Amino acid sequence: MHILFTLWLAVTPLLNNLGATPAPKASVDRDICKIYGSVYLERDPKYKNTASYTVYLNEEEAFANMVVYRENNKLFADGTAIWYLTPSKAFADHVLYVTENRNFADFTVHYTDARAFATCRE
Repeated sequence: MHILFTLWLAVTPLLNNLGATPAPKASVDRDICKIYGSVYLERDPKYKNTASYTVYLNEEEAFANMVVYRENNKLFADGTAIWYLTPSKAFADHVLYVTENRNFADFTVHYTDARAFATCRE
């Protein structure tokens, strides 16, 4: 009896999927334009896997995916591409790993001195 029950458990999922189409792959919402507020920039490769994204700090504004304004007060970092760079990972809304190789980055960032120029080009 035990063998029949085990066989039934093994065969039932196969029988149920005979006429079914494969399930669509789950897509992860990776909208970089939603990154604002307190941001911690991780530079230690040991903690790369704890970061949400990998970024490259670009010196050229023309080629950056995001032009970021560095806010001095966390309360005012309330819009797209406006970041308060926190010194502690524990208080960050977003943790980003900074890479030296642009090819490994999810997106590139350029800092601006004018809040009005902060934008996301995604």
